[in-house]
Amino acid sequence: MAEIYAGTSGWSYSSWKPEFYPAKLASAKFLSYYATRLNSVEVNYTFRTLPTEKLLTGWIASTPANFKFTVKAHQMITHIKRLRGAEDHMSRFLHSLQVLRDEGRLGLILFQLPPNFKCDVVRLIEFLGHVPLEIRCAFEFRHESWFCEEIYAALRARNVALCWAESEELKTPEIRTADFSYLRLRKERYPAAAIELVISKVKKLAQHGDVFAYFKHEETPEGAVCAEQVLRHFRAP
Repeated sequence: MAEIYAGTSGWSYSSWKPEFYPAKLASAKFLSYYATRLNSVEVNYTFRTLPTEKLLTGWIASTPANFKFTVKAHQMITHIKRLRGAEDHMSRFLHSLQVLRDEGRLGLILFQLPPNFKCDVVRLIEFLGHVPLEIRCAFEFRHESWFCEEIYAALRARNVALCWAESEELKTPEIRTADFSYLRLRKERYPAAAIELVISKVKKLAQHGDVFAYFKHEETPEGAVCAEQVLRHFRAP
């Protein structure tokens, strides 16, 4: 059976009180409470900072065994080196995640490329050759030149997911390239009809493997509520 993971991009928002977090909940307990309602989170912290073992151990202790942490690749890899000559940085990044890997708590790694980074098939293939096959990865391309058959083939060859990102500015072609799927749902609002469309999409994707879906984080808890609505549909009564 495929697993459905849903959440938001972050959890440390006191402005989610009282609609999501209880009014008197201490911020130190946000993650443990979040994990009672959602089963995964996309971590943006790792984009700028390598996490310490102590930090990750604390996250693990605050969440149940089936909770997954998806992490954004460090900016040195995606934005500064732009995938070229990034092998050492990638190695250090993976080492910083070792405790998550050892405990089976790493969902996947999201490589979000800059909007002005245009398609470079050779560079992508060379970079993917240095990423361990056992680690689930997804790529979010934000320049339309990447959406072509050569890129889809390169991703399929390494079982790497094309991140299906949707926002007001750009919508990724819905092409499957791995035996799991990754959705970044970034529109400003998701009314009931839109949530039903997300549920339908997740249901179809789950026929082919695990699905990870993350709603936009904001100062309001709307994304967390939407993620919970999606999860509720798939949870056994």
